[in-house]
Amino acid sequence: MKHSLDGGIGLNSDTLLVIKLPDSQILRIVSRSVFLAVFLLTLPCIGSILKELSSTSNYNLHTQGFDSDLIAVEYLESLLLDLANEGLIKKGDKAFFVSAGIGAVIDNLRFLNANEIELVLASDLGQQVLFHDASFDFVFGFGIEDFEFLDQIVKVGGVLVTQLTDLPNAFQKKSNYRLVYLRRYSSTIVAMKKTSLANELVDSSYSRRQLCELSLEAKKASLDGLEDVLLEPPMHRKFLKKFNYFPDLLGDSLEDYPRRVFVDVSLQEEKDRVMAWFHENYPTRNQNFEIYNIEMVLEGVSKTVAPSIDVSDWLMKNVKQDEFVVMKAEAEVVEEMIRRKTIDLVDELFLECENQWHNGEEKRSKRAYWECLALYGRLRDKGIAVHQWWS
Repeated sequence: MKHSLDGGIGLNSDTLLVIKLPDSQILRIVSRSVFLAVFLLTLPCIGSILKELSSTSNYNLHTQGFDSDLIAVEYLESLLLDLANEGLIKKGDKAFFVSAGIGAVIDNLRFLNANEIELVLASDLGQQVLFHDASFDFVFGFGIEDFEFLDQIVKVGGVLVTQLTDLPNAFQKKSNYRLVYLRRYSSTIVAMKKTSLANELVDSSYSRRQLCELSLEAKKASLDGLEDVLLEPPMHRKFLKKFNYFPDLLGDSLEDYPRRVFVDVSLQEEKDRVMAWFHENYPTRNQNFEIYNIEMVLEGVSKTVAPSIDVSDWLMKNVKQDEFVVMKAEAEVVEEMIRRKTIDLVDELFLECENQWHNGEEKRSKRAYWECLALYGRLRDKGIAVHQWWS
């Protein structure tokens, strides 16, 4: 080492300068602290970017749904692809779309351009005179009340797509339409194919079959929205569970049924509690429900519990297939209804199934819990909206 004339320090060519760095663990701590500080400083910017992206992204089907003012691009694209896979939309078809806010969504759909679909848009039906009768292969109408006009512009062999909740009861009874598609998104989507020109002199029995077929298919499609089954019984004596009620899943106003009935099959001491639950929680849609209680009683020295009357006989005499029937009943009663095939008269069932561990206590005389789950599965397979009931 040598000193320069200006007072600095120089190095000989054969001299090495050694700089001692801090311990590697200290360096890691310092580097992580610097990274954390940079992250905290940029966090507001990241938050604003994410907020902007979420506000401009597609609408979520479960919150907006098809029945909203704006239809999500990704879900409409998915629906159209599904309809095409079913052969209901074909390349070169002429399509008519009418729904509030549909224009901005249609502009972003790749499916229509890729399949050379000739497209006509309308935000309302105020310009009906511009459309010729029977001129469209495919009509898509959401939130529309004038279905008679839509019927006029659909070709024979064409398809009308809408929400089940939008479809008037009178239109469902038309004999010149056949149900060809039903899927549940956030609402139930139906497609009906026009098989012939309208005929006022229709067979009323055919109309009833058509309406029954549509109603049954819609109900089966809605079962996927039921709450999950509990694979183990709850340990608490009073277990509260949120039900996904059937009218909510269907989007059904319940007003088109000739009668609405609730049947409670339970012990006398449970009657008031069940009735209070129904009035406070069930979505009656401000429609009148006829309410009946069939009392469960103790039989003989065995102290087994059974209904005071034959439930299947009562149902066959007092309710019909086209009425909306809700029931709360115990497993033995339900099994007998399955054997008698009267379970098909019930739309929604709250199933109480006492088992070996009912209310968290081992009971030797009760069935195994897997048997309760098996019964639940049988009811689902039959198209019954079944819930687990815990007393």
